[in-house]
This record gives sequence, C-alpha cells and structure tokens, in this order.
Amino acid sequence: MRTIAYRHKAVVGLAAVALITVGCSSGKSVDTSSPQVGLIATTSSAAPAQPAEVKLIGDRDVEVTLTGPIAAKYSSATEDQKQALGKALTGDRNAGTRESGAVFQQFQGGAIIAKNNQAGTPAYIVVGKIRDAWNIDRAPDGTPSVTGENGSAGPLGLPTSDENAVGDLLVSTFEHGKIEYNAKTNQIDVTVNGRVVPSGL
Repeated sequence: MRTIAYRHKAVVGLAAVALITVGCSSGKSVDTSSPQVGLIATTSSAAPAQPAEVKLIGDRDVEVTLTGPIAAKYSSATEDQKQALGKALTGDRNAGTRESGAVFQQFQGGAIIAKNNQAGTPAYIVVGKIRDAWNIDRAPDGTPSVTGENGSAGPLGLPTSDENAVGDLLVSTFEHGKIEYNAKTNQIDVTVNGRVVPSGL
C-alpha cells in the first residue's frame, strides 16, 4: 500500500513539474525528450435551450405570454433592447400572425418580428425612429402613400437584422432595403430596392 501511495505522490509531483516547465517556457525551443502535460478544454456546440414561453407584465398591467421565436428573442435581448422596447402591448392588433405567416409582438417602443413561428426561426427587434419609418404607409416603390402598406406588409418587408451601430448611424436591414437613423442630426434615410425614398416622417 505504501509503495502505491509513494508512486501516486511521485506521479503528481512529476505532473506539477511538467506543468510549471511548460508555463515558464520562453517558447523559443522545446525539449521534445521530456513529457509534456496539458489541459484539454472541451466545449459544447449545442446552444442553450430557449424558453418555450416568457411571461411579462404588459401595458395596463395585463400579463402577456410570448412564445416561439418571439420568446427566444426577448429572453436573449440585452437590457438596453428591453428598455427600448418597453412594455408589451395587448390586444389582437398588437400581437399575432400575419397572412404571410410572420409572427409579431408590439411593444410601447418597438416590435419583435419573425418570419414564422417555427423553432429556430430568427426574430428581430425594430425600435424607435427606425420602427416609425418602417410603419409609414408606402407605395410599392417605397414612397410614402396613404393607400400603401406598412411594416412587414409594406415594400421593405420583414427585418433581417436588429439595429446596429455603424459610425454615427443606427441601421436596420429588411428583406428589400434598409433604414438608417442619425441620432445627431435626427435624419432618417430609407432605401427600398436600392433606391433612397422619402422617410415620410
């Protein structure tokens, strides 16, 4: 028994010396005749499980339940994004499924939208002035029109990114264009199918 205990201590001691030697090496030359001991790090490629639903206290203190891609996006949103969204709005016009299959939830300051309600479908957040410009009724060419359509049904289509900072601009991309907002100048540029159109704001 003592022999095994001494051997165990010797192996642990050698391992510690090897680790110290590797850590103190200058990296210029390596003595390949001595054993090297290292640590193996493992990672999992599986993404963390997304919640099946998220319950919030919405506008007028009504409980709102988010599901599917909308719940997944809200749970992964930053605190700044959640603050920009504000409270969830209630009622049939503020949440649901469009004829196209797109799902949405409106909030006081923005919206979360996904192309469909299937698990794994990415959802995006549209807020502030960019959301306001996206919600302007537009003709098929993107120009503001009282007889046009807005939001996901309008000529810009569904969002394909969250708002991103590019220099002084905040930029959101859509299926058929982009909206850029300069907070310093309060200027909004809307591009539909490669053509800059009036923001309508």
